[in-house]
Amino acid sequence: MRYFLHLAYDGTRFHGWQVQPNTLTVQQELDRCLSQVLRQPVYTLGSGRTDSGVHASHQVAHFDADLPPSLDEATILYRLNRALPPDIAVRRLHPVPDKAHARFDAEARTYEYFVRLIPDPFGVNQSLYLDRAPDVAAMNEAAAHLLGSRDFTSFSKVKGGENHYVCVCYEAGWHSTPGGLVFRIRANRFVRGMVRLVVGTLLSVGRGKLTPDEFKRILHAQSRIAASGAAVARGLFLSRIEYPAELVTAEGPTGMPYFVLGS
Repeated sequence: MRYFLHLAYDGTRFHGWQVQPNTLTVQQELDRCLSQVLRQPVYTLGSGRTDSGVHASHQVAHFDADLPPSLDEATILYRLNRALPPDIAVRRLHPVPDKAHARFDAEARTYEYFVRLIPDPFGVNQSLYLDRAPDVAAMNEAAAHLLGSRDFTSFSKVKGGENHYVCVCYEAGWHSTPGGLVFRIRANRFVRGMVRLVVGTLLSVGRGKLTPDEFKRILHAQSRIAASGAAVARGLFLSRIEYPAELVTAEGPTGMPYFVLGS
């Protein structure tokens, strides 16, 4: 049977999501602990890959397994959280149709990038610190050009292995948070390195190094060399994965919500 597993992790000490030889990754630890708890080889596939140092407050992975009759989903979650390192936590487990796919069935994804404007020793690994506040109005004027169907070649890693660089962006903007700012971007898909490159270039607008119109020209240039450098990984979170309501129910077994399209 196929299952969806909803989880969160602090990516500080991991070299990204995907299994890689001779290095520590989130997927590697998740597969190891799932195999241990379920007493069978288990291999997960995530909704998307996060880079080294990037966090997730909501990631989804699917896997196939025959669950022992003696183990219900709540007990599996309990045992899995005990087995996992403390910087990974599983939140939800539920069965899905055999052809359900954590990556290809996702209809929207949201990333958030956190910026601190006051020193905070507890946010060092989860945000970027700026000693001067950027021009938020200018950054939001620039970010508005991202909305709609756009070619994000200018904000993608060179030779990222993508078939195309067109994404449909539903939301992009900066918002105030206690002690800082958060940039939230929601789209049907993201190309490799996109969010950090967008944030880095928007911060150049906020610092007065670029105008919103220059940002627009960089987007439409479809040339990676036109954009600014990528923002550091530690401020970035994969924060929401949305699925059709018929695939992911509105509530889990404990009454807490899943993430569904339109919620």
